[in-house]
Amino acid sequence: MEDYLVRGTAAGGYIRAFAAYTKKTVQTACDHHNTTPVATAALGRMLTAAAMMGSMLKSEKDIVTLQIRSLGPLQGIVATSDSHSRVKGYVFNPNVDIPVKYPGKLDVGGAVGEGYMSVTKDIGLKEPYSGRIQLVSGEIAEDLTYYFSASEQTPSSVGLGVLVDTDLSIKQAGGFIIQLLPGAPDSVITDLENRLSGIPYVTNMLDDGMTPEEILGEILKGMDLKLSEERSPIEYFCNCSRARVEKALISIGREELTKIIEEDKKAELNCHFCNQKYSFTEEELRALLAEATR
Repeated sequence: MEDYLVRGTAAGGYIRAFAAYTKKTVQTACDHHNTTPVATAALGRMLTAAAMMGSMLKSEKDIVTLQIRSLGPLQGIVATSDSHSRVKGYVFNPNVDIPVKYPGKLDVGGAVGEGYMSVTKDIGLKEPYSGRIQLVSGEIAEDLTYYFSASEQTPSSVGLGVLVDTDLSIKQAGGFIIQLLPGAPDSVITDLENRLSGIPYVTNMLDDGMTPEEILGEILKGMDLKLSEERSPIEYFCNCSRARVEKALISIGREELTKIIEEDKKAELNCHFCNQKYSFTEEELRALLAEATR
């Protein structure tokens, strides 16, 4: 099954819902960064959330970036998505290895530790919108649930899961976001709370073969769920290029570029998001220096 997300509404439009399947996307991220299982789970959850939040953006060029900075051994995570749910991301320390919480349950919260989460939306305004919260648990889904309530005043429930197989490949990955919209009657709120309190883990539902449509159908059973007809693809996509890296080198300024040429005679830059290496000889750096001084 290809990675995709679905949207829907329920309870006469008072609920909006998103669900995503992201197995291939998370596997690609794992392959790029050679992450340990717990780092894979943390990054995969963030990428899944970013993909769904990206689908909430209105315009073609809008971007949403989720970032965690923390005191745990993982140190931090970055995930970003455009409005087409093309995502990319990385963890600060991909080699984290800590004991599992219990058999079959990776300790993502322990790897993340205390810290904060920020969400930045670049939606074409003069200044990007940014919200920030202290982490609630480091498990990411709970933190995003709190973020939506505290920063966007949108009561929400977020479920995220990544199941890493015994051979370290991604067995399952996905998630959901359920949101109450303004004016929702108390009866709808109570019904939704009751339903959310009894649902299985996301990874269990996916491992049982449930699709994103079926997951939303299970959560919102009897609440007049109306799903969008289209499936929106999700993919890991990095837009780095040699030309972009050249611009970055030029932007550091003539003095710093001269210092690199004189001391190192070469430069090698790695893209944080896909680990692509870009190497520059002394001659190529001098050509960039000439361009920087025009």
